[in-house]
Amino acid sequence: MIKRTPVNGGDGVRVQFVLPEERLSGEVSVVGEFNDWNPRSHKLRRRTNGTRSTTVLLESGRRYVFRYLAADGAWYDEETADGAEPNGYGSWNSVLKT
Repeated sequence: MIKRTPVNGGDGVRVQFVLPEERLSGEVSVVGEFNDWNPRSHKLRRRTNGTRSTTVLLESGRRYVFRYLAADGAWYDEETADGAEPNGYGSWNSVLKT
């Protein structure tokens, strides 16, 4: 799930990426254009409500592609993304619009 919150007094958007804890085992990161596809930049942390999440501050009015990456190297899509597009590797990237 993706949650967007406008930043007061700015043109940014706080984007929270949330996954149910049981969806994936082990460490999971959100990677994409906003962090140069670096899995160490935005790891999803376990929360007491049974989810994992991380928050990224992004520029509003833009379009970003991203995916989830598990520690075992498996890639996962975001079902609530604004869309999807081919990534040139035989699969798809999720699309986020801010």
